[in-house]
Amino acid sequence: MKRIVFILACIASMYANAGTFDADKQLEYCSSQVGRALRLLRPYDFKIAPRNILATDKQEGWNCRKAVAEEWCSGFWPGILWMDYAYTGDKEVRKAAEGYTGQLAYLSGRPAYDHDLGFIIINSFMKGYEQTKSETYKKVILDAADTLATLFNPKAGTMLSWPRHVNDYQGHNTIMDNMMNLELLFWAARNGGNRLLEDLAVSHAVTTMRHHFRADGSCYHVAVYDTLTGKFLRGQTHQGLSDCSMWSRGQSWAVYGYTMVYRYTKDKLFLDFAQKVTDIYLKRLKETSDDWVPLWDMDDLRSNAPKDASAACVVASALLELSGYVGGFKGDFYRDAAIRMLSDLSTDRYQSGKRNVAFLRHSTGHHPAGSEIDASIVYADYYYIEALLKLNKIQ
Repeated sequence: MKRIVFILACIASMYANAGTFDADKQLEYCSSQVGRALRLLRPYDFKIAPRNILATDKQEGWNCRKAVAEEWCSGFWPGILWMDYAYTGDKEVRKAAEGYTGQLAYLSGRPAYDHDLGFIIINSFMKGYEQTKSETYKKVILDAADTLATLFNPKAGTMLSWPRHVNDYQGHNTIMDNMMNLELLFWAARNGGNRLLEDLAVSHAVTTMRHHFRADGSCYHVAVYDTLTGKFLRGQTHQGLSDCSMWSRGQSWAVYGYTMVYRYTKDKLFLDFAQKVTDIYLKRLKETSDDWVPLWDMDDLRSNAPKDASAACVVASALLELSGYVGGFKGDFYRDAAIRMLSDLSTDRYQSGKRNVAFLRHSTGHHPAGSEIDASIVYADYYYIEALLKLNKIQ
């Protein structure tokens, strides 16, 4: 009942009809930016991948990093290329996508550096498999899922996110971002891999639901468990403002992650929880932001607190999917909210335009570390084009 009251209050205070939003027009913009970026990247070095363009940079092209296990963003650029190819059918874009994807194959056969193996493989090989049905890609996906599963701790019931930080946290650490990587396990279990992989994914989702959230549905960034007994020890932050604040991208991972878990399980438990974590995100967004793009942390109320466009992109993509599962009045509400987010992101305030080759500006990476603040970041672009493709299909 409280959720319905919240929805009606939002509609009464700030929502009107979402109006007409032209996803095709924005997808054409994305394709143009991809073309510009590829021209600057020639001749292609597939051993590196775009990561960011900082607000202080003078160049229009991407800053690139080595495409290695330690670089969690390695898969986003090939994923962008695969999605642009899905929209345009451009053979040059496909050729580049194949090159940037293929370079990452070796990661499936080496020990998992951390949970981000999921991000890397989902965003490159799984997006590529959607377009090619390549058996080579499928094998990489299945092998990577087996590798990722080695991080599962049966005592805690979750995946270990950062093996390198076990001593720092004095325990088994699981971060909210890890919800996104469960898709690799679900997909593999449904496509010829070990069916037990799905059991691990469900266990992680349930345990995270029990310990990683406050009563209102907002999440901690990190949950720490006793490595030997699996006992939950504490929730804290790593990239947020404080242990008790709502770090916007962390909450976006929860919205997307539990929507995805429901996609595979069709368990109403996860559908209800996806709505709970979404509703608190939208409520806090209304309270703290001047538009549909959140502050980097919804408890950083300084006048100069930076935005995080990447969080808006993740949530918009998730809501377009979640709206279909919920249906009815609330489903319409979620879909309209996603359109509002994409509409704001598609204005000159956030789009890069001629300033640089990225799709968007004003994302925040790791604020406490002073890293990638108010920047163009590749994962924002990834979820932006993914959301546009979902909306284009709906329209």
